[in-house]
Amino acid sequence: MNRLQDKAILIAGASANIGAATAIRLAGEGARVMLGARSPDRIGAVADQIRAKGGQAETVCFDATDDASIAAMVAQAADRFGGLDGMFVNMAELTLHKVDTDAVSVPLEVFDKAVAVNLRGHLLCARHAVPLLVERGGGSIVFTSSSAAFMGRDRGISYTVTKHALTALMRHVATTWGKQGVRSNIVSPGLVLSEKNRNHPEMDKVLANTPSPRLGEPEDLAAAVAMLMSSDGEWINGQILCVDGGVVMR
Repeated sequence: MNRLQDKAILIAGASANIGAATAIRLAGEGARVMLGARSPDRIGAVADQIRAKGGQAETVCFDATDDASIAAMVAQAADRFGGLDGMFVNMAELTLHKVDTDAVSVPLEVFDKAVAVNLRGHLLCARHAVPLLVERGGGSIVFTSSSAAFMGRDRGISYTVTKHALTALMRHVATTWGKQGVRSNIVSPGLVLSEKNRNHPEMDKVLANTPSPRLGEPEDLAAAVAMLMSSDGEWINGQILCVDGGVVMR
């Protein structure tokens, strides 16, 4: 399929797993992709993989907590491709797992660090991307949330709160700029297999609690994002698409 032929799409958080798989999928459908990440090595390898298959890919490094850095990333994508048709915001502060406890005991610096990336960073992406999408006559912005945002959990308060808050940001964008052709949606993964967790002994327990017969792969999310970025998703706006094997049914 070439549903995204010549579309200019920026992926913020493209170095591995869902971000990398999505970059590869979008490029495979004809998009010109700008891969953003904190460090250059891994996105360089993803870009090389795309180019080896005849796709167009560029890379840019950015700091998800810095307004000027995100502004420069978005501007570089638009300058390189002559505009912007879509942005996939796939960022999360994942270094806090062991110290992101509960509302009573979580260190405030941990909560603030999660907010800086998982929420403020997404706001910065939207504020710089949306005007370019409007200028283009419309486009699509997709945020990555998590099934954790819609379930009760006894720890991980910072991650859960910030991921849940993305729903308000996403629907604000959809409501405010929808008439100008800007679509804003969320993909919400459950547990997605990766190099780190694929052989973890807990995976059997997770699968037992999943209605589907298998666990998720990064490509499952990539397929959902590709649809939302394409004309097939043209009448989908302000929605949460749970891609989690049925763990969250809403």
